Amino acid sequence: VGTTEPALKLLLTVLAGYPLALIHRKYFYGKDASLQHLFFIASGLSMGFWNYGRDMFHCVFTTFFTYCTLFILKGTNISVAITFIFNLGYLLIGYYYASTDSYDINWTMPQCILTLRLIGVAYDLYDGHQPVETLSKDSKKIALQKRPSLLEMFGHTFFPASFLVGPQFPMKRYQEFVAGQYSDQPNTINAAIKRFRLGVLYLVAYHFLGVLVSDDLFVSDEFGNRNFFMRMILMGVWGRYTLCKYISCWLLTEGACILFGLAHNGKDENGEVKWNGLENIKISIFENTTEFGHYIQSFNVNTNQWVAQYIYKRLKFLGNRLISQSAALIFLAVWHGLHSGYYVCFFFEFIVMYMERDIKSIVRSNDVLSTFFDSPQIQSPLRFILRIYTFVFMGWCLLPFGLLHFDWYWKAFGNASYVGVILFVLYPLVYAPLLRLV
Repeated sequence: VGTTEPALKLLLTVLAGYPLALIHRKYFYGKDASLQHLFFIASGLSMGFWNYGRDMFHCVFTTFFTYCTLFILKGTNISVAITFIFNLGYLLIGYYYASTDSYDINWTMPQCILTLRLIGVAYDLYDGHQPVETLSKDSKKIALQKRPSLLEMFGHTFFPASFLVGPQFPMKRYQEFVAGQYSDQPNTINAAIKRFRLGVLYLVAYHFLGVLVSDDLFVSDEFGNRNFFMRMILMGVWGRYTLCKYISCWLLTEGACILFGLAHNGKDENGEVKWNGLENIKISIFENTTEFGHYIQSFNVNTNQWVAQYIYKRLKFLGNRLISQSAALIFLAVWHGLHSGYYVCFFFEFIVMYMERDIKSIVRSNDVLSTFFDSPQIQSPLRFILRIYTFVFMGWCLLPFGLLHFDWYWKAFGNASYVGVILFVLYPLVYAPLLRLV
């Protein structure tokens, strides 16, 4: 089928979430909680073992270590610190010994998901031991007053529809789901089918776009010899090709989570149940981006929410939003791995968001510019230009993320044009002060 064995096994494992959800609905939903935990543990571990063999020991060990930490130290700040340092450190050691020169499909992939999940449990238990009035609105919803049991920890960890590629969800959601608090027998089939179809559509798009572009293209002389506008278009196409890989996986796993009933998100104004509680990609926003902020709002939503909840907002005491944002992006880069491309990519994200915020502030503060850009005649051409801008520059920003190694993405930037790199690097030092002066 034109793919590697690890990638094919991972895809089949993601699809296995659907029959497992049907089995759970028929035989386990609403039954004894311990029985459900054991079903999730057995199915999740089996899928993990099929993909990664004995390397699943790493996931089992880190989960058990975290449980022991919370059992002994309970919801204290020390338990949070130990859980944070241990799990992130374990992941980084895993990256050091297991990573290769390309994007790896090995045990560090589920360990990456698990690291956030376990740290989140420690934070939620800590919040559950704090005065309620000191917690944020979001923290109040997911705080844990009682330490999860060993079965709950492992069931949450190895939940079969999210264990290998996400999405993230808090322990509180898992406990409510197992307790049957969302509905007696969830009618989720139609909602699950919709996300499944979208997932298949993006998977097909990924394979078709792969005919036009590839990672190797940008380091080839063929790409460097093309005219400037064709290089920019191909860069945008490659960016969408790269993102389709993640989007297809997220949509397929979300569909399985919906079928289980885990994605329950209350009811809308018409009294209909919403099944978007684990939505990791907001398609309508993603496909209509006119600024990079839209990508952040729509792409990898659950991970972004996790970072906002447990990193960004926890640094509020610093009193500086820029520092908090920088720390959140540095954490994301470290969490992804040790390759320099991750750090350059998130640096680019920081600069782009910084630039867009400056430009919007300047436009809002200038009556002439505000009137000009708000005029109906300018809206359509402006929207077209902004769509092209986000399409091309997303590919540009993703080059280090996709190529990983400095030699590769630096050559790719050289083939495209070093002008963009110069713009990114010099913007905070030169262009931003000039914009403010004007």
